[in-house]
Amino acid sequence: MNPILNTALKAARKAGDMMIRASRNLDAVKTDSKAFNDFVSDVDRTAEAILVDALKEAYPHHKITAEEGGSQGKSTAEYEWIIDPLDGTTNYLHGHPQYAISMALLHKGVLQEALVYAPERNDLYMASRGKGALLNDRRIRVSSRIELNRCLIGTGFPVVDQSMMDTYLAILKDFLAKTAGGRREGSAALDLCAVACGRLDGFFEFNLKPWDIAAGALLVQEAGGIVTDMQGNESWLESGDIVAGNPKVLGQMLQIIAPHVK
Repeated sequence: MNPILNTALKAARKAGDMMIRASRNLDAVKTDSKAFNDFVSDVDRTAEAILVDALKEAYPHHKITAEEGGSQGKSTAEYEWIIDPLDGTTNYLHGHPQYAISMALLHKGVLQEALVYAPERNDLYMASRGKGALLNDRRIRVSSRIELNRCLIGTGFPVVDQSMMDTYLAILKDFLAKTAGGRREGSAALDLCAVACGRLDGFFEFNLKPWDIAAGALLVQEAGGIVTDMQGNESWLESGDIVAGNPKVLGQMLQIIAPHVK
């Protein structure tokens, strides 16, 4: 493991241990609402502080962009961390174990390192640009399915910003008619990890944030998959509209989406 990912992992495990302890008494976890269906808890904030403090100590000249604390460090920094301390907060607050810590490092705007850690399952996903993707030290690859009607597609509902709801539901209806099924599990980071290791053949969602998708997207790419926006372009990190899948399936997914987006 390279030193950068080793530093991130130590911090993620420390934050994950805290999450597990706090989950034993969820009634004591203080929760606020940032917006409709968008929650933040003391666990989110504590986890973020653990991660940010560790990265600042190890890499004081790196910029850090985290979900709860915004951006810290010089805007001109060559390196930038993008962090979601708890992807799947709603799941966590309901005792549903589908949540993760997501950490990605960019160099001059290009994703270089990714780590997604699911504390409940002790699953660790890691990727370095050009070096492949791993789950618990085992190399992973996207699925090899070709026929869309055999594929399982992941997605996320637009529950916070519902302006795209009608478009989303129309797309989802078409996917459900042409695939083996859909899954919505509530953590975009882990959905992308599922694509990377072949549990899902594809994934799509609108209006995500960089910290939701940065690490998972690099994992998909390093596992042999493709990541685009809804038009098949590369602006997914900026727009938050993302489609990911194995190379054979992604084009078919975009064909289903195309009539619904301009």
